[in-house]
Amino acid sequence: MSAKRIGILTGGGDVPGLNSVIKSVVYRGTEIGCETIGIRRGWEGLTHIDLKDPASRSRYILPLNRENTRTIDRTGGTYLHSSRTNPTKMPKLPPVLEGQKFSSKESTKNGVTSTVFDVTPAVLKNIEALGLDYVVAIGGDDTLSYAAELDRHGVKVIAVPKTMDNDVRNTEYCIGFSTAITRAMDAIERQRTTVGSHERIGIFRVFGRDAGYTALYTAYVTSLRCCIPEYKVNLKHLIDILVADKHSNPSNYSLVILSEGAEWEGYAVKEYGPADAFGHRKKMSVAEDLSSEIKAATGDETVVSDLTYDLRSGSPDFVDRMVAITFAGMAMDAVEEGKSGLMTAISSGCYAMVPIPDPKLGPRKVEIATMYNTERYRPTYDRKLELPIFLTRG
Repeated sequence: MSAKRIGILTGGGDVPGLNSVIKSVVYRGTEIGCETIGIRRGWEGLTHIDLKDPASRSRYILPLNRENTRTIDRTGGTYLHSSRTNPTKMPKLPPVLEGQKFSSKESTKNGVTSTVFDVTPAVLKNIEALGLDYVVAIGGDDTLSYAAELDRHGVKVIAVPKTMDNDVRNTEYCIGFSTAITRAMDAIERQRTTVGSHERIGIFRVFGRDAGYTALYTAYVTSLRCCIPEYKVNLKHLIDILVADKHSNPSNYSLVILSEGAEWEGYAVKEYGPADAFGHRKKMSVAEDLSSEIKAATGDETVVSDLTYDLRSGSPDFVDRMVAITFAGMAMDAVEEGKSGLMTAISSGCYAMVPIPDPKLGPRKVEIATMYNTERYRPTYDRKLELPIFLTRG
């Protein structure tokens, strides 16, 4: 194999395990004669960089080697930093691109019309100028949607899925998911003593804008009720269940886990703030709203805990380290073999290289019929024989 220059980036929210991918790509690259260039701040590194400006190059380009990546896998976060940048929908041209012509379109939402620009030609030009033979993109469905766009433009891309939501299509597992569940499980088990001491109903909010895997699997290992975006629960029935759980518990408390995007019949999660580069606005706390409903209906006191950002912090657990290192090795195998347009994945419980998901299909969702008990508002525990280890098929 002739020497190749690889660009690697991380986009979207950080999760534990990203640095293990970065280090492993660099180390494997040195073994097969590849040079690895870190692109800082995700896709922003390819939209905002001014290659003629040394300060800009220093901000967005970081040559990677064994020395500067030797210890990065010992911590969480991302050594390359991140951003939520969508080069196909830039609300404003970066300074380096001002005055240049790019295709644009207008969109109207909530009565507000805005213009967005597609700066893909500039991204392609920067990839060429940097001499990148491959781009390794580590991200969730949003970041990888642009990886798919670059693949359509002929760029050699390998995608690595990461998200605590575990909702990237074509894979049963995304880096960061196991650590998130472990963190949530630990936090909930610790808080049982406080909720129980005060004889209250504990409400825990976790990430899961469109898919309920994080709430569902946390509930699975803690034997709790949960509400997920894929199914609108009946509020009265939910409250009745939680009150019954509380009264049947010798310590007189009960617990429930909510995805941030969970809703009940007649209720929609409120949003606030401007939309990000992929059209997502921040969600108000459904946990606080449920707390108010419980107090109004029963008079019972609650304890609300938002576990969201705590779950993405810190170093990865064993599973996320192992999967991250393995995904990195698979990505470099593909580079060495000259393959592209693929994503590292787990399929039917086995490691696999699969097509980068079509962004038009959206995130992967929980299969209600086999995974969620719509009467008891909890995971299903039966009929698991011969399923892959993560209990679902990508």
